[in-house]
Amino acid sequence: MNTAQAKRVLETALICATEPLPLGEMRALFDGEVGSDTLRRLLDELCQDWEERGVELVALASGWRFQSRPEMRPYLDRLHPEKPPRYSRAALETLAIVAYRQPVTRGDIEDIRGVTVSSPIVKQLEDRGWIEAIGYREAPGRPALYATTRQFLDDLGLSSLDQLPPIAASLAPAQGAQALAALDTEPSLLGDGQGSLPLDVDAAADPVPEVSLSDPDPDPDPTSPAAPAPVASPDPLTSTDPAA
Repeated sequence: MNTAQAKRVLETALICATEPLPLGEMRALFDGEVGSDTLRRLLDELCQDWEERGVELVALASGWRFQSRPEMRPYLDRLHPEKPPRYSRAALETLAIVAYRQPVTRGDIEDIRGVTVSSPIVKQLEDRGWIEAIGYREAPGRPALYATTRQFLDDLGLSSLDQLPPIAASLAPAQGAQALAALDTEPSLLGDGQGSLPLDVDAAADPVPEVSLSDPDPDPDPTSPAAPAPVASPDPLTSTDPAA
């Protein structure tokens, strides 16, 4: 198989794929006829071929995919003019703490937020595929340790945790939530439902106002609990290889 034909096969597979394709699956397309180095070169060439188009080829945590460019989003949004989904502040802050301080227990999250973390919030983040229990802390009760998933990175258009927006050394939950919210300005993969990911939270379980990912954080409620004391800066985040 010549290079031109191999690139055509690879391009077709990437366009037709419903999920990001890892290198292992791409190699299976060619039944051993194309090596890893050649495959990476073909991917680089495809990235260049699509530079002047409204769609780009990007590497994510779980593989490679085509997605629309940021400047195309205003036009694509006209196809789905429904009201943007709303997320609870509690859900965003919980997700931000897990993302920037992982692995953490529910107790760690509660210490940072200064309020109890309701079970529905943790469950909904797990059901969405954004966080998961990766182990248990050797402490009384052996609480579960939570970390973000590759799905979380894929949905935000990132290839590794190192690409998360930087925040101050002391993690304020609201600041972390705003940093994650800023990533929602990135375009979603065409037709994947990204950008329509509501997380309805039981207001009775955690009575906090709702905010939109596309809106600035509202003024804090003067009746809300005092902000928690600053915590130490997290250890360097471990990168995730999109080729894994």
